[in-house]
Amino acid sequence: MDEQLLKYFQEKLNTSEQLELLRKVSTDEELKKQYIKLQNLHGMLDLSILPPGENKETIHLNYIKLLKRVQKQKTRKIVLTVMGYAAAIAFLIISTWWVADSAKYSGTNTLRVPAGQRACITLQDGTEVWVNAHSTLTYPSQFNGKERFVTLCGEAFFHIAPNPSQPFIVSTKDTKIEALGTQFNVKSYPESDFVQTSLLEGSVRITNLKPEKKNIILYPSQEVIVRNGKMDVKEIEHLSYFLWKDGIYSFEEEEFKSIIQKLEFYYDVKIVVKDSSILDLVYTGKFRQQDGVDEILRIFQKIQKFNIKKDREHHIITLSK
Repeated sequence: MDEQLLKYFQEKLNTSEQLELLRKVSTDEELKKQYIKLQNLHGMLDLSILPPGENKETIHLNYIKLLKRVQKQKTRKIVLTVMGYAAAIAFLIISTWWVADSAKYSGTNTLRVPAGQRACITLQDGTEVWVNAHSTLTYPSQFNGKERFVTLCGEAFFHIAPNPSQPFIVSTKDTKIEALGTQFNVKSYPESDFVQTSLLEGSVRITNLKPEKKNIILYPSQEVIVRNGKMDVKEIEHLSYFLWKDGIYSFEEEEFKSIIQKLEFYYDVKIVVKDSSILDLVYTGKFRQQDGVDEILRIFQKIQKFNIKKDREHHIITLSK
């Protein structure tokens, strides 16, 4: 295993050393294969929100230990065994499913993030992607051809590595988002009837594929909602919404009914409201994702008095006066 590559994933290289290494990776096939192995390992273990009782520093130390084990291995067979061990750790400790659809290095990988979680992965080109709860990102182990192409079902925040000669494409239901070097958020859940793209930096071209191809260009602080073949562009109202990638759920002057619907989706629970007066108030606040739905509801309970009854077996929470 290349020494510089191991130092790269242990964050021991300075900026110029990192750039020099990435240039070598792009031209050296063997080095590229090693990079992909460690990149997948890094993605599995580098989740920012951990279950209660878990320490991120401990996870990081386990990751470093695994890198050292990989460094000592001389055969591909043993290295892949270590990778399997890493996948088991990621599944048991972090509760995020990682599925490799192909054993080939040029194959397709799928990252699935369950309720109450989020995940961050750095793709082979250096692009950073935060993937929200109930979301799936499909991407190649390495980007070949004229485009860098990924598929999203759910929500993700992209920080694209610039490469003008190889545009970055995000494919969602009936919509294509093209970026060169930019930061943007895409929301495209199968349960909803729209695709929403919000641009924070750079520019993107949005193409609506149905009923006929239409495209627009977004500029910073703009977002577009594509619904039923129509494209509605407006200014982003609340930038704090995108704090979800930092593990923060932010609500700005939002009706409690809407908040409850989001909590149901984020945490995969059913919230039943027995008294409609509970839904009357409008709230502004920020909550940590890792606190969980019970703690978030208890905070609301301090503002507006209501009773909370939990049916853990059926994942149902009932609110009543």
